Amino acid sequence: MKRLLLTVFAVSTLAATSALAADLPMRSAPAPQPILAPASTWTGCYLGGNIGGAFGDASLSGDAGAVSSHGSGFAGGGQIGCDYQFAGSGWVIGFRDMYDWTSNNRSGTIGGGPLPTAVANFNNQWFDTLTGRLGYSWMPGWLGYFQGGAAWGHTSTNVTVADVQIGQTSTTRTGWTVGGGVEWMFMPHWSAFLEGNYMDFGSQSGTAFSPVGCAAVCGFTAKATEATVIAGVNYRFW
Repeated sequence: MKRLLLTVFAVSTLAATSALAADLPMRSAPAPQPILAPASTWTGCYLGGNIGGAFGDASLSGDAGAVSSHGSGFAGGGQIGCDYQFAGSGWVIGFRDMYDWTSNNRSGTIGGGPLPTAVANFNNQWFDTLTGRLGYSWMPGWLGYFQGGAAWGHTSTNVTVADVQIGQTSTTRTGWTVGGGVEWMFMPHWSAFLEGNYMDFGSQSGTAFSPVGCAAVCGFTAKATEATVIAGVNYRFW
């Protein structure tokens, strides 16, 4: 009899405990902690490609007068560089080398009247710029920058009379460049940019042969400048 009472008491206690537990609210699982993306930084090196337009001005002055011409063409190539963003700041410094081929050709006439008309053909085949740049990242993933430095370009000037070449300069010139743009880091390791640049390659002197004793051009000086508007993509190594 005593054992039966103990059994009934145990079963009653277990049933009451189970009912009480059923009435208690279920404890929710802890919310997963958000995974924070690493803060974007411009520190690192990169390489990439670009494409755009080249707009050139060229002039020639000689014994028979002067001529200037404007032209436009294609520009495209690649770039490599490195940047450093100061910790806790939006300021960024860096350097870059860009090499582009161009198809910027233009021409103009000089002389005329009692003198034979000479045609000056200007051509810029490629340019290479080595620049330092200073930028500011005003919000994550965006960078505005200015840049300047040295520029090299292969330019040629051909002078012809009646389709006969009487003078030419063809050389790699050294000059300077200045420009600026904006860059957007649209995903980790990848950024896109749009920029404009101006290059001045200075003057180059040459001598033209004329069968009429300098009636066409003879001594002349050619000057070339170039402006570009280009867009490009960079792959960045942190």
